[in-house]
Parts: sequence; structure tokens; C-alpha cells
Amino acid sequence: MIAIIDFGSQTTHLISRRIKELGVSYKILSPENIIGKIDKKQTKGIIFSGGPSSVYSKNVPTIDPKIFSLDVPILGICYGFQLTAKLLGGKVVVGKKEYGPSEFQISNFKFQISNDLPKTFVVWMSHGDEVTKLPKGFKIIGSTEHVPFAFVGNLERKIFGVQFHPEVEHTQFGETVLKNFIDICKIKTSEHLIDVKKIEENIKKISGESYVIGAVSGGVDSTVVSVLTAKAIGKKFIPIYVDNGLMRDGTKKHLKKIFEHIDIKLRIINAKKETLNKLKGVLDPEEKRILIGKLYIKVFEKEMKRLIKQGKKVEFLLQGTIYSDVIESKGTMHAVKIKSHHNVGGLPKNMKLKLLEPMRNYYKDEVKKIGKKLNLPSEFIDKQPFPGPGFAIRIRGEVTRTRLDKERKADNIVLDELKKAGILLNVFLSFPVLTNAFSTAVKGDGRVFGEVVALRIVESKDVMTSSWARIPYDILQKISSRIVNEVPGVSRVVYDITTKPPATMEWE
Repeated sequence: MIAIIDFGSQTTHLISRRIKELGVSYKILSPENIIGKIDKKQTKGIIFSGGPSSVYSKNVPTIDPKIFSLDVPILGICYGFQLTAKLLGGKVVVGKKEYGPSEFQISNFKFQISNDLPKTFVVWMSHGDEVTKLPKGFKIIGSTEHVPFAFVGNLERKIFGVQFHPEVEHTQFGETVLKNFIDICKIKTSEHLIDVKKIEENIKKISGESYVIGAVSGGVDSTVVSVLTAKAIGKKFIPIYVDNGLMRDGTKKHLKKIFEHIDIKLRIINAKKETLNKLKGVLDPEEKRILIGKLYIKVFEKEMKRLIKQGKKVEFLLQGTIYSDVIESKGTMHAVKIKSHHNVGGLPKNMKLKLLEPMRNYYKDEVKKIGKKLNLPSEFIDKQPFPGPGFAIRIRGEVTRTRLDKERKADNIVLDELKKAGILLNVFLSFPVLTNAFSTAVKGDGRVFGEVVALRIVESKDVMTSSWARIPYDILQKISSRIVNEVPGVSRVVYDITTKPPATMEWE
């Protein structure tokens, strides 16, 4: 197997996913007391993950240098590479910060780890430090314009380092780099398949005799876990849609269609008024997420009491949590919290319901694959993701009924124009943001000081990285013109062309 040492990267789990997809088993380990944790018989290779820390700062994750004497190949990624360089006598300094795509060029094809790689390709960066002096015995394999030591290796010791992230979807030939490393480790590979039956059996085993309340939204994640749970426990699954007024138009109708399809009765609870009251005067996005998370749990616990009075044993709340939700909410020891997802970091500590999250270790594209294995109609799974807190985090500043109406109108225009152009299904995510920034406009020969709407349309597979969609200018023009003309109080539309990293998918 491959041992993956977790230094707190947002993509540590993604490394394990890639390794698993290449047909190799793995174990994720924290770096503390590492020598005692490594199975010396089974471990044929070691990968050091990236991380949010700087190797020269105090109290940051490090590792016992004895690990370099275990005589197994080692690959350091980003922080893992920098730590390797530092511990072996190299030098790391504050460097040119790079986030997102960078053109990479190989200069040395003598190493096995560079097999089947082209001379130039695009890699995805996410770093603020860089190695400026290599340890003894290391050679350059490839560089970028700003990072001379972007890919290095010690052929004799079989220790390698990359400043970029080969595990992320947007790094071209990243899988080839990892495959070459596995070949160097001399590990036999086997085909990896997602076992849907095993997921169903696990749901049945965990829930036991209990009824399960399901938090459903019509999104891909909650739809797939709902179908899996319905297959596992049948009518003991009770799906609930909390209609908080923050969702897209047509959500209720779409949900009814889903649960008619699997012959399970859907319960709808109107919480529009209560939600708006809770959000009154709230400006901070973290506070919005936490308030919405608490409100959800309050509603579900009330339903739990109602069902218990009917003589039904209820213990579990089903959620469509996926791994990107978990890691962005500080899912591991050395990770940094990006934002509290309402269904992870936004939940109250003292809950009466236990969480059931069958998709917690899966990514968005894997969830879609499971949906296809379940033979779900494409309209159920080929949908854009939509955040649990809904429009609340696409409206910067206070959420009011008036601003919700404006956001909803702008959102419908974006979806309508992309659909008319035949490209709605080609983009991963598209939405407008009420920015709470204002600019001057001229409407009907008069001066208007109106709000700026930001348009974000991105391409991605697993939510961990994304690039902005290259939408034709004429389509962007139509969207812009319609929003400015049809949505009251809007002065202009701007297009967000920021990749992830450094940006997140949502603005808040």
C-alpha cells in the first residue's frame, strides 16, 4: 500500500482517491510519531501531502527524519516537498505566491517518474513559499516560469518533490505522475469500482430498526443518498424539504418528481417567514450559514418528536454531505477552516439526532456516477450544485425579501440564457451575486446609482478545483443586458474570471 502523510491539505483525501482509482490501497496517517505508525512490511511508498503552514514557522507539522531511511520511495507534494527539502538540508523561503494554472516544462527525462509526460503542460499551483536550494543528490526534473524547482528528484534514494498538485483535476497529466510513482514503488494494481450495494448495506446496518429523517433539497447529493436510503430501508425513510424561501424556482416541483419516482412520500415544511426573521440584520456569511444550520436542526428535531409520539423510533438525520463540504469546514487535524458549511461546521453541537452521511467520503463526480449506477434520470443527476444556505450566500450583506426577489430574477435570467444557448449542461455551476457594491449608471438619460451584479460560471468535476467558463461574448452580453434591464436597481454586471484556488466556488 501507499502511506499518505496528512499535513492538513485541502486535497489530502483527493490524493487517496487518485491512488485508489489507480488500483492501489492506501492509509492516511498524521505525521506525529510516524515511525511507529508505518507498517514496514505493507508500505511500498510514501506520499507527503500539502498543507497550509510554512515550514520555517513555529509549531508547524513536521516529521521524523528517520522516515527518509526506510528505503521506500517518497513523493512530497507542495508543503510535503518543502518539508522534505528543509529536513534534508535544502532551503525554503517566502516565494512568489501562485494560485491556479501555471505552464510547466520538463527539462530532464532521465527519471522514471517523468515517463509518458509531454515536454510542456499546465499544472495547478497553490503556494506562497518555494524551495530555493536543493538538498544534496537532488536534480531538477522540470520548472515553471517562476519556480525553477517545480519538480525534482533524487534518483538514488527514490525521493521526489513537486511544487504543483498532481492530484487535482485541473493539473494535466497529474494522474500520469502518480502512476509513475506507483510504478517506482513496484506495487501491483487492481481495478477500483464503487460498490453501491455495499453503501446500501452500510446504511441498513447503521440505521438498524430506526426511522431515518432525510434533509432533502433536490440537489444531486441529497437525491442520490435519498435513493440509496430508500432502497436500503424502504418506508422507514422520511424525506423532509424545509422550504426556507432561499432555493431556486421550481425546487418544490422537482423534489415531488424525485420522490414520486422512488414511491416515497415527501414532507414539505414552510419555514420562509422564520428564515427571513432569523437573517434580519445579519451581514456576516459565517453567521448566515450557522443560523441556517441551526434552524434546519430545530425543524428536524421538532419532526423527530412528532414521529416519536406516533410510536416511531427516530434516531438519524440523513444528509447529502460530500467530502468537499467536510474539508472546507476543517475536516482534518492540520487543515484550515475555509467556511462552515451549514451541514458540517454550521450544525449545533448538542444535537438530538445522529448524522447519517453515506456520501461523506465521496466527491461530486463520484456521487453522479453512483446516481447513474442507480439508473436515475439525467434530470435528477445532471444538475448544477446549489448551496444548502441557497441565495443567502449569493446575496452579500443583509438578506431581505426585496433582495431575494432581485437575486431570483437574475438567477432565472442566467439559467434561461445558458439553456437557450444550449450550454447549460456544459457548465458545472452558474449564478449571479448581489455584491452590495454600487456604481453609477445612465438609464433613460437619468443618473442611477445601482447595485453591481457579479456573474460566476465555472467548470469543475469534484469541486476541489475549478476554472472559469469561457462563455461566448454574445451570450454574456445577453445575460448582462437582461439583468440590467429587468432586475430593479442594478447598474452593471461584471464577470468573475478567478480560478479555484485562490477563489472558492461561492462568493461567501
